[in-house]
Amino acid sequence: MSEQNPAENPQQQTEVHVDDSGTLPSYSNFCRVTATPEEVILDFGLNPQPFATGRQDVKANQRIVMNFYTAKRLLTALGMTIQRHEGTFGSIELDVRRRAGGTAAHRTTGPQGVVE
Repeated sequence: MSEQNPAENPQQQTEVHVDDSGTLPSYSNFCRVTATPEEVILDFGLNPQPFATGRQDVKANQRIVMNFYTAKRLLTALGMTIQRHEGTFGSIELDVRRRAGGTAAHRTTGPQGVVE
């Protein structure tokens, strides 16, 4: 009886089951990416005023550290996920002024904080 090399049998796949029953979800609209020669570091947080000008203090509430192999797999998975989303719902516009149709840049705020 001989052992088969997984590369020789393309039908053989690994199934990974993830137990996420104890996972606590959190929302993030901010991510800082840094790296060392061995690892990629992702700090996630909430920026309460993402479109404000000047200094913005953001408290990172989650840090994910991974090796570059995992980071590259994450990059591929995120790219595929965004392609599927855009294929279904249209292009994701990153420029907030273009998303708002150009009107957000022309609005002013009155004395009570009301947009005029």
